[in-house]
Amino acid sequence: MTLGRQYGSATVKIRDIASDSDLPEKFLELILLELKNARIVESVRGAKGGYRLRRPPSEIHLSEIIRLLDGPLAPFGDAEQLRGLIATDPDHRALYQVFLDVRDAAAKILESTTIADIIDPRPRSGKRTRGSRKQDKSSGPTLVGSGGKS
Repeated sequence: MTLGRQYGSATVKIRDIASDSDLPEKFLELILLELKNARIVESVRGAKGGYRLRRPPSEIHLSEIIRLLDGPLAPFGDAEQLRGLIATDPDHRALYQVFLDVRDAAAKILESTTIADIIDPRPRSGKRTRGSRKQDKSSGPTLVGSGGKS
């Protein structure tokens, strides 16, 4: 979120991102490396170096970041796995269908929400506002993943 707020201005040093996000620098380095390899962020070397987004925040969807850092969007496995279970396990078909519906609903929200939406939660063109009241950084979510792949 720090990089989203700073988009279009100077690069942001990793220590400033870590401080703003209340994350250890070493942990953040691993996340930024994954984001860099996926061409979501870029790094600039030198005294004025740091990190910045490669695309506008309005073009980076939360689903892209979560899939990159954590794997499937929902805690119930990926959609294809659930569809396979629905097709092959008639005793639990209804339960797996609920899991698939939850996964699809989460995916729809994450695929339609961008970094811009969460750094400026005002409604845009009919979108519902999520988290319209301001949160201090200690109570809000940090957009960097949980650190482990699912």
